[in-house]
Amino acid sequence: MVSSRHEAAHRIFQERPELLTPVFRILDLSPPEKAAVEVLTPDATEIRPLERRVDSVLRVKPFDGGDFLLAIEAQGRCDPDKAVNWGYYVSYLAAKYKQPALLLVVCQDKATAEWATGPFRVGVDDWTALSVHPLVLGPGNVPVILDPDEAAQDLTLATFSALTHGSHQDAAAILKALARAMGTADPESVSYYSELLEIGLGSTTPAGITWRNEMSVGTYFPGRGTLIEETFLKGKAEGMAEGKAEGEAHGRARGVLRVLEKRGIITSPETRDRITNCTDLDTLDRWLDRAVIVSTANELFEEDD
Repeated sequence: MVSSRHEAAHRIFQERPELLTPVFRILDLSPPEKAAVEVLTPDATEIRPLERRVDSVLRVKPFDGGDFLLAIEAQGRCDPDKAVNWGYYVSYLAAKYKQPALLLVVCQDKATAEWATGPFRVGVDDWTALSVHPLVLGPGNVPVILDPDEAAQDLTLATFSALTHGSHQDAAAILKALARAMGTADPESVSYYSELLEIGLGSTTPAGITWRNEMSVGTYFPGRGTLIEETFLKGKAEGMAEGKAEGEAHGRARGVLRVLEKRGIITSPETRDRITNCTDLDTLDRWLDRAVIVSTANELFEEDD
């Protein structure tokens, strides 16, 4: 069964294809200066009883020509069967789309990354019929980002770095720097990257626990049971039960207070009164977005005062 952590490791390339530019540099490849990226179907099935599916498939279309395909696989452990599967994926995609295909393997531990570099040969004895040479991203070549200013310059790379280095000895410092960097980001980006990290790091790992302590997260991945999702759904249910706008406003206000509480931010009686007495849903939504990034409760109101 595909795990949420597995999903996060490759999904970021679909949702934030700009990550390909720094990744190509890490791999000593020449990234196209300008290119469009298209997400293709990951289905590589030809005979129905034997389903094959790549994690992610992107078509990179440089504006000056030379389109190519990038098959992305998130790999959590060494698996001898991958030699045949990966060879099939590359050959199938190249034949189907009539374009060159590359394989990128994303690993979150050093041993798996070293194994994934291959090459993987398919054949008999000393006779090689097919050789697969994956591009590999892992703890050995993805940069460790400990500076909040550096993280803020490229939140996509910083998030991917945090996912990759979840078991690093400096994981807590990496996540702390990223959380501080998100203080300058727009609410939509904060929601996306925050929840991607919660899903990708796991809820019971040391890094996952550290991240949940650093900041609450948004609702980008529905059905995952993350903190703001729980808060939002509870507020929505309360609003529906009361059957009027005041009930929904009350639920959202409780959500703002809950996020602040979970993040350990102290709220004065005056602040709590201002939040609970607010009936404007747009204002409450803004406060909920800010609640995931502010350092003090008063910062909720700075742009409104």
